[in-house]
Amino acid sequence: MARLRDITPRGLYARSLLMVVAPVVLILALMTWYYYDSHLAEVNRKLAQSIARDAALIQSYCDARPDTPITRERLEGDLDMAFTCDHVDPESGAPQLTHSFAYGQTLKEELATRLGVPVDVSVDPSSMLHFRFPSGSDTVEILIERKRALTVNSHFFIVWVIASSLLMLGLAVAFLNQQVRSILRLSEAARAFGRGREVPNFRPSGATEVRDAARALLDMKSRLTAFAEQRTAMLAGVSHDLRTPLTRLKLSLALMDQTEELGAAQSDLDDMAMMLDEYLTFARGEEGDDPVPLDLARLVRDAAAGFGQHVVVIGPDTIAVTGRPLALKRAVNNLISNAVKYATEVRVTLVDGPHAAEVHVDDNGPGIPQTRREEAFRPFSRLDEARTQNASGTGLGLTLARDTARAHGGDLRLSDSALGGLRASLRLPH
Repeated sequence: MARLRDITPRGLYARSLLMVVAPVVLILALMTWYYYDSHLAEVNRKLAQSIARDAALIQSYCDARPDTPITRERLEGDLDMAFTCDHVDPESGAPQLTHSFAYGQTLKEELATRLGVPVDVSVDPSSMLHFRFPSGSDTVEILIERKRALTVNSHFFIVWVIASSLLMLGLAVAFLNQQVRSILRLSEAARAFGRGREVPNFRPSGATEVRDAARALLDMKSRLTAFAEQRTAMLAGVSHDLRTPLTRLKLSLALMDQTEELGAAQSDLDDMAMMLDEYLTFARGEEGDDPVPLDLARLVRDAAAGFGQHVVVIGPDTIAVTGRPLALKRAVNNLISNAVKYATEVRVTLVDGPHAAEVHVDDNGPGIPQTRREEAFRPFSRLDEARTQNASGTGLGLTLARDTARAHGGDLRLSDSALGGLRASLRLPH
């Protein structure tokens, strides 16, 4: 089974086409072989035997003349053959004959068996068959139409069979194209929905099963969209409700005399406001902006410019992708911010591959152990051994960045950096 799987096509269209074409070709090949090798040969042999019986009657007439009461004209009329029983000189004005033709050997064998003498069988340019064989001191020559002795138009049958087979194959391929096109549209719509894009012209089509799958996809998209909107609205309401007392507390503290304890309280309120903003951003996921064609290289350079000249960006000047600009810029900002926070040297490398674009952020910081890299993507997770507890933030930077990458059909991975610290690789498909 493994070898058969290796040699068969992998695509659904190619496999379905093979299932349609292979049986038709096989049946057509077997039928052609049987028709020419068995049926047609047998038909021509029966015709040859019939001609041999008539030739035997002519041989008997030529041997018995002039004692037989049957006249030559009567025998020619009964057998529908023209013949002579005289000496024939091949060089005396006789037409040029061809001595080889299809099934000529079969005809010669049947005539020789029936007549008991060697027979010369040939055909002239007018498609008349000539049989010559000795009869006493004379030579008997019989002329009949070729189509009477041989099935000469047999290729028309095969032509009609091939033409009808090609017609049926054309109809099958057209039907198969229609069915596979529905599956491809469903696949493209699912991929677009997974990346947060809308497909305005998509509607269920094709076979019943494909339509059911398309309806299930649309229903799932509607439920997920409603859930995300409900979650965002709920957290936005919570954020708004919490901002009101926070604002009153900030105003109250601002009116008080500034002391060391009061400064610490104001700092805690600022942290709480920042945490509310990050929670709301995490709930919104991709911040609601629509996917548009954009220049990833320019977006990354603009994001890196906000961290100063010590963040070096190398790579192509232009990389065309389609995505949500605000979400991607925030993801790149989070990656560079993490690197700058825990390292002294940061380098951003842009790669424009044939199928995807990549953004590598390298640093020379303490890095993250390989066994704990997946834990770094968990929401609100803080890796205290590598990241100090005094640093601000809620542990959502890497989580938001990976969510953004996956929402665009890509991914975010962590690995060892050539600078000695951590490498964060953001991959986005074209």
